Parts: sequence; structure tokens; C-alpha cells
Amino acid sequence: MTVTVRSFAKINLGLCIGGLRPDGFHDLRTVYQTVALHDNIQVQVRRGKGIEILCEDQRVPKDQTNTCYRIAERAMAALRASGRVSITIEKRLPVQGGLGAGSGNAVATLLALERALRKKLPRAKRQRLAAEVGSDLPLFLVGGTVLGVGRGEEVYPLPDLPAACCVVATPAIGVSTPEAFTDWDAMIGDPETSAADLRSARTGRRPVPTWPEEAPRAAKLTATPASDRMLEFGRVVSAWLSGQSLSGVPVSQGRGRAETSLLDLVRTGIENDFEQVVFPRYPELREVKRVLEGAGAFYALLSGSGSAVYGLFRSRGAGQKAAARLQRGGVPAVVTTTLTRRQYWKKFPVSGF
Repeated sequence: MTVTVRSFAKINLGLCIGGLRPDGFHDLRTVYQTVALHDNIQVQVRRGKGIEILCEDQRVPKDQTNTCYRIAERAMAALRASGRVSITIEKRLPVQGGLGAGSGNAVATLLALERALRKKLPRAKRQRLAAEVGSDLPLFLVGGTVLGVGRGEEVYPLPDLPAACCVVATPAIGVSTPEAFTDWDAMIGDPETSAADLRSARTGRRPVPTWPEEAPRAAKLTATPASDRMLEFGRVVSAWLSGQSLSGVPVSQGRGRAETSLLDLVRTGIENDFEQVVFPRYPELREVKRVLEGAGAFYALLSGSGSAVYGLFRSRGAGQKAAARLQRGGVPAVVTTTLTRRQYWKKFPVSGF
């Protein structure tokens, strides 16, 4: 049987990096949000043995390092199934873009494989299997607006934010997440930089060097202790969920709450820590964020460790103008929308269901 599904992307509505854990990962706090951009995944099971990955994009690995291969291998064993599994990836999302493309591909493969085999893993087993393969995978088993803790693999569904116009810019830059974490650790370990430098990196107010004529200056910042920052992130999200004010700006109440809950979250000042180390290394990404903000985005942020940068807009027309502005500057950009949990699962199947 052949099953085809959509593999959606995610953005991060804020991301806080905590301390290094004994297992070598960092503690994280983030709010994931699925968006309508997607790859297509086709899974076919026939007689034989083994797993094959088919994809025309040469950047996608076709061996055991591919997340789709790894999860299919585990799922076949867990389901006690046999057969030759063919996974075809129609790539539309960028590689190393911070949109969770590889993770989403893996979860789409898992669910399509279950359907093709007419077998189903228990929910808890499915979550554990996904977390074994990668930190971002479990969020795609939930969809919509999702809280991520631990190393990002512990996920909890949040009240869905309303669908919003989202412009996603995908500069032709591959940002290595391990390198971004290494830069973060090096930055945190330097005691010589002032809090003023930290604030300037967060807000992006410093002049942006010209690339490549002028190499970006490495960030040398001192952040507040990881435990304090993690607690603050939790306080921000908790206050947002309960409708409390954090800084004297009242959040919306009553009948208008559903329409303005996203604005309420933005007002908390939620940020992405990766911007502090990725923007100095790739100043053109900071400039993309500035263009989105200048074009009217009420919230713009690096997604994950990048290189995708997104902006949220109050109308599709405003988003289209922002995307056109970026495209004129040579930056690929598309207009899409965020997906609620219900929309995510409704749009997930393509064929074979």
C-alpha cells in the first residue's frame, strides 16, 4: 500500500537556552507553532527487505543518517513488521533552515508507515520512538501551538493561537545547530562583556557589518544565569496563559481574547536566544528581520537556530508586500499561515487514508 502525507514546518515563538545537561544536550524552553509550508512524503511497503530513501534534492542524505530512515527502522521493529520500505521525499522546505523539516519528515514517515502497514503504535510508544530520533520530532505528533521543554522533546499542547499570516524568509544559508550551541556556550563563558551589549544583541540595534566585505564580529556577551532565564521564560508563558500583565500592558480579556492572544504573547517580549549568536555570525539574517519589522510585522524572529526568519502580519496583503520587498532584495520569501491543531491534522493526509 502507498500512503502520501504532508510534512508541515514549524516556527519557534520564543526559545530559551538553558544549561548543559549530563547527556550533552541543553535544557530548552520554547513555544512551537506549526505553519502551512510543507514537504510531501510518500511511503510504500512491498515484499522484500530494507529501507530506501528517494529524493531529488542532493542535500538530503539517502542513508541511515536520514531521520526518515532511522524512524522507519525503529518503527518496523516496534510493529514487528516485515517488507521493503520506500520513502519518497518531495522537498519544498529548506535544509538546515530552522523549520524542523527533517523532523517533520520523520514523523510524517512514521504515521504514513503505520497506515501503509495497517498497524498502529500506542501513543506513548510513538512519542518515545520520536524522541529517540530527535528533539524536534514529538512536536509534530501534536501540531498547532505546543510547549517544548527538556531538550525540546517533552511537548505539551497549548491553547491554539488563531491562524495568522506568516511570511517566511529562507536565505541560502545553512546554519549548523551544533555550531550555534557551541557559539552559545562560548558566549556564556566569557565574563567580560556588559549587560548593555547583551541588550543590544537582543534588540539588533547595533550597525550590521557589510557581508562579505566586512567579517562579522563574534558576539562576546554575558547572560543571566541559565536557571534564572529558564524560570523567567516559564513565568512569561504562564502569565500569558493566565491572561496576566507582566509589564503594565494589560492583556486582552473577554470576548476578544481569542483574536488577540497572539498579540498578548508578543507583548511579553518573548525572544529567541539563538539570535544572540547567529546574527553576529550571519548579519544578513539580522537584516532580514529588520526588513520584516519595517514592512509591518508585529512580531519577527529567527526560527530555531535559523536560517529561516519569519514575520507575523495582521493581514495577508501586508504579508505579500513584505515578501515582495524581500524578494526584490534577492531573499526568497513566501507567504503562508500558521496552523491550528485541527487544521494541522485535517490537512495532513493526502492519499491512502
